[in-house]
Amino acid sequence: MSELCRPKRPARAEKSRQRMEERRRRLAAALRENLQRRKEQARARQAEAVAAGEAPPEASSE
Repeated sequence: MSELCRPKRPARAEKSRQRMEERRRRLAAALRENLQRRKEQARARQAEAVAAGEAPPEASSE
């Protein structure tokens, strides 16, 4: 009878784990999207520099 009155903590822990896993997945997806966007921006800057007859930003020495 005491089993029926006890709160089920594993269920809470499982929900918490699921929330954390979902958050991790969303964060990973956002990081991938950000990396893709930054790569596209870098390619565009490099293409502009080449079109303008300048050295690409990565090759410039400062």
